[in-house]
Amino acid sequence: MNYLIDSSYFLAAVLFILGLKRMSSPVTARSGIVWAGIGMLAATIVTMATYAHPDVHNTKLMLLALMLGSFIAYVSAKKVAMTDMPQMIALYNGMGGGAAAAIAAVELVRLMSPASENMNSTHLTLAVLGAIIGTVSLSGSIIAFAKLQGLIRTSWNFSGQQFLNLGLFAVVLILGAVTIIQGPETGLMLLALFFALAFLFGILMTLPIGGADMPVVISLYNALTGLAVAFEGFVLGNAAMIIAGTVVGSAGTLLTQLMAKAMNRSLANVLFSGFGNKTSSGTQEEVAGSMKAIEAPDVAVMMAYAQKVIIVPGYGMAVAQAQHKVWELCKLLKERGVDVKFAIHPVAGRMPGHMNVLLAEAGVPYDLIYDLDEINAEFPQADVALIIGANDVVNPVARSNPDSPIYGMPILDADKAKNVIVIKRGKGAGFSGVENLLFFMDNTRMLYGDGQKMASELIAQVKEF
Repeated sequence: MNYLIDSSYFLAAVLFILGLKRMSSPVTARSGIVWAGIGMLAATIVTMATYAHPDVHNTKLMLLALMLGSFIAYVSAKKVAMTDMPQMIALYNGMGGGAAAAIAAVELVRLMSPASENMNSTHLTLAVLGAIIGTVSLSGSIIAFAKLQGLIRTSWNFSGQQFLNLGLFAVVLILGAVTIIQGPETGLMLLALFFALAFLFGILMTLPIGGADMPVVISLYNALTGLAVAFEGFVLGNAAMIIAGTVVGSAGTLLTQLMAKAMNRSLANVLFSGFGNKTSSGTQEEVAGSMKAIEAPDVAVMMAYAQKVIIVPGYGMAVAQAQHKVWELCKLLKERGVDVKFAIHPVAGRMPGHMNVLLAEAGVPYDLIYDLDEINAEFPQADVALIIGANDVVNPVARSNPDSPIYGMPILDADKAKNVIVIKRGKGAGFSGVENLLFFMDNTRMLYGDGQKMASELIAQVKEF
């Protein structure tokens, strides 16, 4: 029996790793998700089978929880709008951290039971670490969800905030150390205080972080959730949890580093600078000139007779749900012999890969989608760069003003195209609050209006030629 269980866990681990590998490419990402899902299903079935023992109670409640959770997840995932996908990812990731924290809580309470066998110090330490990390991931992910959903809009920065957070974290670590040292003598009140302060720390750590940094924050909490799950896997002796948690934790860590690098900022700067809040510091460059408007018929002529058009999508495209209309416009241009490509910045949108998912949903072929390093050299040869909903990722201030909060962030060189068309609903700054110099340049024209409506107008105009 043990051989069968271990073999099943090994198979699940292989499926996890192969699935993650296939997720690295848009072409194979869908099958990668299926493979990893099959691995998780196999691990769940085997785990439940091991609990089908006379000494194991509440199996019916566990099955009920599995079915109920699966139903809620299926329904919510089917109904969620693509614009709300980052919020769903943040929330579900928090649930993973909360589950790891709940396991830790149950194990720690069990340790204090008179009928229990004492947990060895290694398992106790891992349970405490998993409790801290999982609880912080839960509360932090909830705040990230609230910020992305627009439920929290105000800045929460105040003098001495970081010192307060540091002190609170020190108290959490001290209470964790006391729990490890005292073992079974630890009281329930101390444990409750330990979890409550860890939960509060996750909230206070995430509140000051600006909305512009949410992609990095989501990735970070994903890594923390994986780490917490791995720790609790050691506590339970569950190989599937250890492997899955380790894979998720390492992948999340690498992704967090890549996202921070794409913004030319350290992780510490992301977590502690408050970048993206209205109160974030930094001297903005004085912008000369004015934004120059253009009408849809003129843009249609410009694009219909162009040789190369590069489209830069951003969160505004997601809000307008314009991806299908944009692809329809691209197909019309390609029928006219126009070379059309999509340029994706690593931090475009509100989560890693957000724009790729939107374009894939619209049916855009993967070979038309290019990342920053692949496409930047082509902008000077582009007749038109069409910016739809993107802002900070095309702001030339990142290259020109050392005092700007976004200085040094790699950007898409859309400003180097012969003509730049920006579809935008208004004249406001980007999510970071930094004025975009691109909008005021001589080769830029603003096509004001809803992204989907403007794309529809362009389609109608191009069809007339």
